[in-house]
Amino acid sequence: MLKCNNVTTKQQGAFFEQAALDYLLKQKLSLIERNFSCKLGEIDLIMQDQDVLVFIEVKYRKSTSFGEPFEMVSASKQKKICKTAQIYLQKHRLNEYNTFCRFDVVSIKGPTTSTEITWLKNAFNGV
Repeated sequence: MLKCNNVTTKQQGAFFEQAALDYLLKQKLSLIERNFSCKLGEIDLIMQDQDVLVFIEVKYRKSTSFGEPFEMVSASKQKKICKTAQIYLQKHRLNEYNTFCRFDVVSIKGPTTSTEITWLKNAFNGV
């Protein structure tokens, strides 16, 4: 059961990123890096899924009145994540030609006492 009361937006984000990380670790992914950021943007989680480097955006919504959490990853946000991923690859002397990459979204919804996690693999096209 998740509990997240009387916290700032940043603390809430960290809380749900940890929930997503815990979920993905149970799915046998390995953590590479959390909150990679550069001047272009941030990537919540970077993980390894066998031979694939996975860039993960975590989205939480208490209610789906305005849509599912994963629907909040707009085309402009996807573009930002892709450009940030390219910088990550360059920084680590990798590129999209020698590194299999995937862009996933972990969608978390519901009140903190009973959330539902959905993992969308290959949620959008990237680098």
